[in-house]
Amino acid sequence: MKVEELQDMANKVREMVIKMLLNAGSGHSAGPLGSADFFTSLYFGDVIKYKVDDPWWEDRDRVVLSAGHYCPVLYATLAEVGFFPKEELDTLRKIDSRLQGHPQIKSLPGIENTSGPLGQGVSVAVGMALTAKLDKKDWQVICFMGDGEQNEGQVWEAYMSAAKFGLGNLTLVVDRNNIQIDGQTEEVMPLEPFKAKLLAFGMEVFDIDGHNIKEIIETLKMARAVGKPSVVILNTTPGKGVEFMENLSEWHGKLPVQPGEAVEALKNIHDIRTLGGKIISEHE
Repeated sequence: MKVEELQDMANKVREMVIKMLLNAGSGHSAGPLGSADFFTSLYFGDVIKYKVDDPWWEDRDRVVLSAGHYCPVLYATLAEVGFFPKEELDTLRKIDSRLQGHPQIKSLPGIENTSGPLGQGVSVAVGMALTAKLDKKDWQVICFMGDGEQNEGQVWEAYMSAAKFGLGNLTLVVDRNNIQIDGQTEEVMPLEPFKAKLLAFGMEVFDIDGHNIKEIIETLKMARAVGKPSVVILNTTPGKGVEFMENLSEWHGKLPVQPGEAVEALKNIHDIRTLGGKIISEHE
């Protein structure tokens, strides 16, 4: 896909996320909307290896969602890839649904870990990457985390382990959107100087624009080739694409999407998709 097509795909994923959250009556908005460009790049940008017709293919790359509350954007992306029917997205957070509010391992094709308690996914990812190294396999591990999650001590222990074992097959992605459930990250528990801390822990660090799809794809490919564990600091706008949500910590997860708000949000995203006279198909 061309970058323009990928950008439109990311906005389509944003539309899907809004509809899912409206149907569920609960769930996290800001992070999933802000990270849609990343997940679109990851799955449609020729970055990772996977097979839709063989989702548990042994040589697939593993995607670990440590920040489990971001799952609506992962579910939407996996459905768009073709791992399961898009109609199932309407069951988000419903009783007996495979699409729980935090993902459960192998409940759906592409779900590699169970998550919920923040900070644990990075340890899972380190274990996977170490397994691949010991078994002399060439599959890679990509672990997605939030910046509020960096408050957890377990995260930093895992960074030390990744460096110790020289896990060049591990890429850690931190959504640096500067919010968490209690407010702004720099007020709750300051992270800065974040990049310097990561470098001190032995990581290769890339600090990028999380809405620049070309940069995301190029960086993920570079991270695979550096020969040491990498962290991609993904600078994003929480609630990206929906004006009344952007940069507000309230939309991290405390407020459900109401019908009128969903209409406005979908209009915002639709306007972006039609910007410049490029008419995009109506909401599917």
